[in-house]
This record gives sequence, structure tokens and C-alpha cells, in this order.
Amino acid sequence: MASRPERLLRGSDAPLSASFLELFFDLAFVLALSQLAHHLLADLTPVGASRTALLLAAVWWLWVTTTWSTDWYDPETPAIRILLVAATLGALLAGVAVPEALDGRGPLFAGAYVAVHVARGVITGFALRGHPRQGRALRVLSWFCVSAVPWLVGAFVPSWRIPLWMLGLAIDVVGPPLGWPIPRFGRARQKELRLTGQHFAERYQQVMIVALGELILVAGLAYSGTRTSLPQTVTFLLIFATAVLIGLLYVTPAGSFLGPAIERGTPSGLGATTGYLHLLMIAGVVSTAVGAELAIAHPTETGDLTAVAVIGAGPTLFLAGRILLSMAIYRRFSWPRLAGLPVMVAATGATRMMPLLAVTAATTAVLFVVAVVDHAGLLASRRVRRSAL
Repeated sequence: MASRPERLLRGSDAPLSASFLELFFDLAFVLALSQLAHHLLADLTPVGASRTALLLAAVWWLWVTTTWSTDWYDPETPAIRILLVAATLGALLAGVAVPEALDGRGPLFAGAYVAVHVARGVITGFALRGHPRQGRALRVLSWFCVSAVPWLVGAFVPSWRIPLWMLGLAIDVVGPPLGWPIPRFGRARQKELRLTGQHFAERYQQVMIVALGELILVAGLAYSGTRTSLPQTVTFLLIFATAVLIGLLYVTPAGSFLGPAIERGTPSGLGATTGYLHLLMIAGVVSTAVGAELAIAHPTETGDLTAVAVIGAGPTLFLAGRILLSMAIYRRFSWPRLAGLPVMVAATGATRMMPLLAVTAATTAVLFVVAVVDHAGLLASRRVRRSAL
């Protein structure tokens, strides 16, 4: 019979699919993404975009670290269930604080962020006492305790909030690739950090669906608040097509290869890298949602440079993240997607003096061509492999 600490760990026979509470946790991410989109919409300046990016990275890191924990530990055990419910509450509170996180609700945002990380480390470290995996839990806890200092100090010192939070976030995101080293005990071994590829790949697909759901929700709400004129209807349909194309470009063909690639790679290498690259793609979807709201509300108006930049930035960021993900998985670039980047930038620039409907149509058309060419290349490579057999 397994010891009490051993039962906390995810066994080799544990289901690889996400548990109910993992999916429940994703609901908090829905609120956070919606709040982040409105945060960006309220300040469409480079400074506003950088502030939104900081908050998005923090919220995303809550999701990533929670997913790592449910990959290491059995989500059906009482302790991890409690942690998942607590993480959901913490993510909800962080989402609630997002609109004023850099103003009056800084303590709420930072407190929720720090509490989720520290509570996870304390509970798992205590539950694993006497077990070899306790060292991993204590290493991670030590790093989050260090990063908690700039997070909490920044929450109560508004003038230093942004630089201190950037420092705290930097400490958090560099921990995984370094193996969370601590003095005298060094870093965690790769065996201790091993990830289950199929579980992680499924969780990434689920969170991408959540992000795309936010895009569709924003577009639907924006469209429902209009007179549903022909230009607004066409713009809404283009945004829906953009959501479909982003989903197709994400899952084809990496959806079937991401899991095995994570299994083969090192957790501190590919395991951490996939988290960073999905952040870039999620940022692209959030930016696309903001652009959708602008375009649907004013499809026939010639937008200012900022509005045009937001509409073009979303698909561009997604393509950049998706290209780098293919590079991480296959060790080679996807040439149709790589070529799509400068074409996307050029198409956005060429339509900058046109109505926002035209800008949206141009970005959607580029995504469509990239998807078609990419799919054709995939079919051709399959035919070559079959003929070789």
C-alpha cells in the first residue's frame, strides 16, 4: 500500500485527462481574460499595452503553475482538490482586481497571486514530509517566498509598483528553466520535474479554447449592442472566421505532437518554453478581442493608428507564438506561417487609411491563406511519407 505522501503524487496509472476541478479552475481564467481585454481597451497606448501585458503574464503564471501542480500531484486527492478550489478563488480575486490592479486594488491582486503560490507550496511541502519529492516542493516554495517580497512591497508602494512587480514576475518565470535552485541543495533534478505530455497538451488546448471563447464572447456582445447593419454583420462574421482560423492553426498539426515532444524534452527546457510561447499566443487572442470590439462598433470609420495597430497586432502575436512553438517541437520553422508574419504587417499597414472593416478583412485573409498553404504542405508531406513506405 502506498504511503500517505506517495498517494499525493500522480501515479503512472492516473487518468491523463483533466479533472472536473481543473476545468472549474479555467472558469476563473475566463473572467481574468475578459478583464484584461477591457483593461487594454481603456488605454490603447504603448504604456497601457505594457501594463496589460504585465498583468496578463501574472495571471497566466497562475494558470501555468497550477497546471504543473496538477501534473505532479493527483488532482483527485483531498489536499489537491482544496488547492484547486483555493486557486480558483485566488484567480477570481486577481481577475476582479485587474481593472484597478495598478491603482487602488494592487493589494488584492498581489495578495491573491502570492497566496495561491505560497499556499500550494506550504501544503504540498507539509504533505510530502519524509518523502524524496518534498525537496521539489520546498524548492518551489522558496522561490515563491522570495518573489512574494517585491509583489507585496509593490502592492503597498504605488510609486514602485510596476518595477517591483516586474522583478517579482521575473523571479517566478525564471525558476522552472533553472530548476528552482536553492543554496546548499542546488537545483531540482530533471527526473523530479518530469511532466506528463498528454495531460499538458490537453490542458493547453483547453485554455486556448477558453481564450477563443473570450474572443467570440466579446465579438458577440459587441455585435448585439449594434444596429446589426450590413458592415457590422460582415465584421462580426470576419471576427468569427478569425477565431476559427486561429483555432485551426493552433491544433494543426502540433495538437498531436505537443504531448510527445514534452515527454521527450526536459521539463526545464521544453516544459517551461511551451508556457512562455502560449503566453504570447494568448496575448494575441486578447488583442484580437480588443480589435474585434473596436471594428464591430465602428466598421465604416477610418480608425486611428492605434486602433489599426491593435487589430493587426492580435493575429501577428498569435502567429509569432505559433511559429516559435513549431520550432520548439520540430526544430524547424513552418515556412507558410513565417511568411505570414511580414505579410500580416504589410496588409495592416496597407489598410491603415481604410475603414476598420477593411483592416479586419485583410488580417482575416492573411490568416486564411496561411492556413490553406500550411494545410496543403501538410498533405504533401503525408503523401511523401506514404510513398516512401
